[in-house]
Amino acid sequence: MTSSDLHHAPLPVNGSSPAFESELPADLPRLINSVILPGFVGATVPQWLETALGNGLAGVVYFSHNIDPDAPEQVSALSAAIRAANPSAVIGVDEEGGNVTRLQARDGSTIPGAAALGALNELATTEAAGRAIGRLCREAGINLTIAPVADVNTNPLNPVIGVRAFGADTALVSVHTAAAVTGIQTLGVAACAKHFPGHGDTVADSHMDTARVELSMAQMSALHLPPFQAAVDAGVAAMMSAHIIIPELGEAPATLNPAASALLRDMGYDGVLITDALDMAAVRATVGPGEGGVLALLAGNDLLCVGNPLNAYTTGRDDESCYTEVYDALFAAAISGRLPVEVLRRAAARVQALAQWSAGEVTTSLAVKEADDDVDWVSVAARACRFDSPSAKPSLAGAGSVTLVDARTGHNMAAGPTENFLATALNGYGVTTLEAAELSGAEVEVALMQAQADPAGSSTVLVLIDSLASADQLEILELAFATAPQAVCINAGLAPESPTGFAAIHAHGFSRVTAQAVVRVLESA
Repeated sequence: MTSSDLHHAPLPVNGSSPAFESELPADLPRLINSVILPGFVGATVPQWLETALGNGLAGVVYFSHNIDPDAPEQVSALSAAIRAANPSAVIGVDEEGGNVTRLQARDGSTIPGAAALGALNELATTEAAGRAIGRLCREAGINLTIAPVADVNTNPLNPVIGVRAFGADTALVSVHTAAAVTGIQTLGVAACAKHFPGHGDTVADSHMDTARVELSMAQMSALHLPPFQAAVDAGVAAMMSAHIIIPELGEAPATLNPAASALLRDMGYDGVLITDALDMAAVRATVGPGEGGVLALLAGNDLLCVGNPLNAYTTGRDDESCYTEVYDALFAAAISGRLPVEVLRRAAARVQALAQWSAGEVTTSLAVKEADDDVDWVSVAARACRFDSPSAKPSLAGAGSVTLVDARTGHNMAAGPTENFLATALNGYGVTTLEAAELSGAEVEVALMQAQADPAGSSTVLVLIDSLASADQLEILELAFATAPQAVCINAGLAPESPTGFAAIHAHGFSRVTAQAVVRVLESA
């Protein structure tokens, strides 16, 4: 039997009785497809995906490898091809602004991220950023952006949320979450608040490990649930469940835990509940994506995000097999009676309602659109920057050259690896970039001494970091200040509450717009 056959009429599995099989609906294959949201490889629709869409597949999630940045019309054409196969397809993308973007992955997001917006704390600006994200998606034929992040980043050591959150204050995160939802959905694009019931107090990344939140439900209710309630009150169309364990709810990750989804429904939410990716370690390395999909539906989720088929941990798998693994598991559970058809129908109805809502007419006023067109997002990101300096502010004015020491030691799994947007933004200054991870401390020191001794004039030294909690990054930073006392730290990670004792620009993220903002701040200092 081919994988194409599976999309039409899967064969019975051992253990199901003929009598029970005869009671199964004829549309079971379509019903199963209607709750699956896979990724795929390539910038065009592969044959297996076209077949599955024609047989009721809920839709797809785009990743950066689906986007050709050199062909402006490619994404909208891809979306049109998907909807030609299934007019009701949900097309989703992780488009948060700031660090996490798929549509602008190569060159970096032109829209400030949540931490910058939270630092600025202007609700109208956050709502406008939401509209900018919504417009970007709408023009690409996308009707679901898996944003905003509604997590309250109360743990500064959190490895996966950080600057993706509006901040560490519950009230601030709540009002900005609601503003972002309103802005996105004004454009007829469904917003998806994530990661319920709150991923902000973890020290593990659920992409790579099982994450635990060691808080009582009373603490969760006070600190982490309010932004999700704010999203519900703002009419959010979708929510994403988190692969986190809250001991008081049980030892299953929230995605697979009926108590977690019941908690959400008790908050008055009746929209689509989407799983975080089933290929993440908290599911993949425990029950597996197939069984994880079954358990997630039984727990109350409606739409199964399969994940990115090009992730390192899916090496050796193709995109179709990632999808069929989930499909096969759902079918086996349905024909055995373990996964009731009523569960599938309820989930499918919610997904269909979202698709129908997004097909409605967009009524954004001309005045609002004109105002949005006038927003200078670089200026917004620059206003959000915080400049700590114990003395006169350093400046790029008159700089003959710039030495940029990149002290970062990795990348956020949600954002993925990126270009050095700051080096790009500094192109006009004859920038020399030192990758600290590839050099010894002594080599960095020698390079900085040479830059300071350049006969053409000493070079402005900038040190790029993304974590003030990283011992390795702080070591390079201290070395730079010892060698070049006028160096400036460019912090792309979380800003500390108190001023640093050294010259630093806290940019609240790393993207094209924040890099350009940093340069503008330095030029105007």
